[in-house]
Amino acid sequence: MNKEIIYIDMDGVLVDFGKAKKWFFDNYPEIQRGYKGRPDQIPGIFKDPDPIEGAIDAVKKLAEHDKYDLFIATTSPWGNPEAAMHKRLWVERYFDDLFEKRMFLTHRKDLLIGDYLIDDRTKNGAGDFKGELIRFGWSYEELKWNPYPTWDSVLKKLGVR
Repeated sequence: MNKEIIYIDMDGVLVDFGKAKKWFFDNYPEIQRGYKGRPDQIPGIFKDPDPIEGAIDAVKKLAEHDKYDLFIATTSPWGNPEAAMHKRLWVERYFDDLFEKRMFLTHRKDLLIGDYLIDDRTKNGAGDFKGELIRFGWSYEELKWNPYPTWDSVLKKLGVR
């Protein structure tokens, strides 16, 4: 049986990037001036952010389901090279070896071949993904909730309880 391929974005989907950004700006207000509009460039911002509520358990449920093959598809900011390492270490911390050699760092999610992409944005090619884009969580582009605001709604959509 061929499994359906699911790509899962990190920031805003697995990782609470908004909370990490707030922590940096609250604790180091001088950083805000230098990184306003580009917080993903802050050194260390991807080192240890909290997961999105329900994300870890939901992904583990998806992994247990025989229907799906899971991959991480995330963008790493070009001007913050340590972000790629921190993201990989974050995945290992929360998922052990579940995503070993199953992680794509890309600015072109439209080139990925699969059935689903779970992402909070349409940037970096996500809006042109050839499979089905499952818009998750809060949209910072449109300042409103996406059609799938929680991990429970994603699991329901994918038929996993």
